[in-house]
Amino acid sequence: MIKVETKLKGCVLLEPTVFEDNRGYFFESFNQDKFNKIVGLNVNFVQDNESFSTKGVLRGLHYQTGDFAQAKLVRVIKGSVLDVAVDLRKNSSTFGEHVSVELSEDNKKQFFVPRGFAHGFVVLSETAIFSYKCDNYYHKPSEGGLIYDDSTLNIDWHLPEKSLIVSEKDVVLPTLENAKL
Repeated sequence: MIKVETKLKGCVLLEPTVFEDNRGYFFESFNQDKFNKIVGLNVNFVQDNESFSTKGVLRGLHYQTGDFAQAKLVRVIKGSVLDVAVDLRKNSSTFGEHVSVELSEDNKKQFFVPRGFAHGFVVLSETAIFSYKCDNYYHKPSEGGLIYDDSTLNIDWHLPEKSLIVSEKDVVLPTLENAKL
């Protein structure tokens, strides 16, 4: 597995070694020891989640606070998405900055988003199956979020805004300036 650093310290893209032949392909999608060595942390994932969405569905930007903050390891099983992480670490030199990566069934890349980041994605293909591991359990009172079109974040979601499908819950999220971090 190859580690690709991003401009946000701690957010890394992981490119697996894929073995292909005329029968198909094989790759190791997760190995706890290798993963911890690659990211330089001792991350213990406790929950796996999966979502199915259609083109234009935008989920995010979400995070959890305090003792319930979550690190995530995300990947796409079917289709393609634009995945986004926003640095919410107030003492970070990249606070408020974001990084975007395309994850797809073809590139098989995974994206590690450590604690202290908001996370979201938009579906670029007709449909997508999105899978992610979390290192902490979901805790509703600790959830937070940022509005996807916050002008200070200036995220290019790669689709026209009128084609985005955003939940009622996500469309009323605060800007970074007004978020409870």
